[in-house]
Amino acid sequence: MKSSPKVLTSAAFDPQTFLALIGDGQSVTTYVDRQSVFAQGDPADAIFYIHKGKIKLTVVSREGKEAIVAILEGGQFFGEGCLVAQTSRMASATAMGQCSIARLEKRVVVGKLREEPAFSALFISYLLSRSVRMEADLIDQLFNSSEKRLARLLLLLANFGKEGKPEPIIANISQETLAEMIGTTRSRVSSFMNKFRRLGFIAYDSDGLSVHSSLLNVVLHD
Repeated sequence: MKSSPKVLTSAAFDPQTFLALIGDGQSVTTYVDRQSVFAQGDPADAIFYIHKGKIKLTVVSREGKEAIVAILEGGQFFGEGCLVAQTSRMASATAMGQCSIARLEKRVVVGKLREEPAFSALFISYLLSRSVRMEADLIDQLFNSSEKRLARLLLLLANFGKEGKPEPIIANISQETLAEMIGTTRSRVSSFMNKFRRLGFIAYDSDGLSVHSSLLNVVLHD
């Protein structure tokens, strides 16, 4: 009697191992700082998974104004709009520092979503988490001061509230980028960063910008 094929369970599912075993329709590329993964308007025929590094998503309006809509890190997907009939990219994706990115053709992902329950569970969980994050970002933008928005962003970028210990923020996230992400000016960001440093909430070192858990006091303070 033939044994049944082994099925990955969500409890034991390792996304990087799984993606490495997909085979045909999947490729891994290393990107350098500021290298484009795809541009707004490009054909949307694949999704991407970040093995290592950070990716910046930006949108340019018809008037030529650019806005940063997200910064994604290792363990996250992007470009998944192609799975819901999106034929062209709504945003541009650019590497922030060196990145290792897996490209998964749309046909492969659709097949795996149908055939592999563990992959489906992972992807649905990711989409729900991202939806919750976007809702929290919108509430933050509407109701919090720019100082609180900056504090929250720094904590998110430093991995607070996630599994594993906090990590230093990569050094090449400029104050201009932070200002764009929270909807304020560079001068205000500079003022807040100086204040956070004086209070011991953040520190600059050779590895970049370190964020301390005490910065939560700014977010939680009424």
